[in-house]
Amino acid sequence: MDFKDYYSLLGISKTATEAEIKKAYRKLAVKYHPDKNPGNKQAEEKFKEMGEAYEVLKDPEKRKKYDTLGSNWKQYEQTSGGGADFSQWARQGGGKDYSRTYGAEDFGGSDFSDFFNSFFGGAYPGQDFRGDYSNQGRGRSGGRPVKGQDYEASLEVTLEGAYKGSKRMITLGDEQLSVTIPQGVYDGQVLRVKGKGAQGRRGGEPGDLYMHVKILPDNVFEIRENDLYCDLHVPLYMAVLGGEVNVHPPKGNVTMKIPKETQNGKVLRMKGLGMPVYRKKNEFGDLYLKIIIDIPQNLSPREIELFTQLAALRH
Repeated sequence: MDFKDYYSLLGISKTATEAEIKKAYRKLAVKYHPDKNPGNKQAEEKFKEMGEAYEVLKDPEKRKKYDTLGSNWKQYEQTSGGGADFSQWARQGGGKDYSRTYGAEDFGGSDFSDFFNSFFGGAYPGQDFRGDYSNQGRGRSGGRPVKGQDYEASLEVTLEGAYKGSKRMITLGDEQLSVTIPQGVYDGQVLRVKGKGAQGRRGGEPGDLYMHVKILPDNVFEIRENDLYCDLHVPLYMAVLGGEVNVHPPKGNVTMKIPKETQNGKVLRMKGLGMPVYRKKNEFGDLYLKIIIDIPQNLSPREIELFTQLAALRH
């Protein structure tokens, strides 16, 4: 039986913080979720592996025990020939702080690998799995409450919905759930709905629902952090002589002054007309307008004559 490197499975280092572990798991869980990969057995196995790794590494106590296992794995292989139950070796003094055997239930699930079950769930030969494994007489049937698994989902939001905030009805199993989308949410943000994950076991609280926000592309504006960018088409005459043009950002209609002799490609800034800054009242990004000069077409003979005269004046 091979050693499972949970850190490599999540693509993180052994010094990863709790936040880094959670971020890595959520990203992979979305990628390999069965709902996104129907009928894909390989993705299903990956999803299970990610869950197993996260169940161990997210809890400081369990992570410490796993790290001890990692540092002693080679010694275990040499002493046992690779065929014995590592949990027995740990109880016999090879590991540290293994006063009782941990089973899959303690880690939030039972559909884990042989490696997991061998290390965390192995019993003494011939001993009842439900028997007392601790020096304090604590049996398996009296285990502590276990929080339910978290759910992951994608949430698509329009630019206008992200700007103004909105409510969305989503289906979660047989339940219709009203979700509030706060003003100023950004692409890639994760929103948490407490208590809407799987039910806990042995009286444990339910898991949570984590929704990964995806801002849909807009036909006019591009979001860059809290700023908005768009192209602004102006007639040649206005670019040369200056003028005013109406602009329609999400905040409302405004009038933009075009300076005379504005060059094609010039970027004009309108302060405070970008996206709202998440959880910062009355703070907004800016709106950047890239000038695109429209060259007139289908010129009349008189217009051609005038342009010819203007060209002669420039020589």
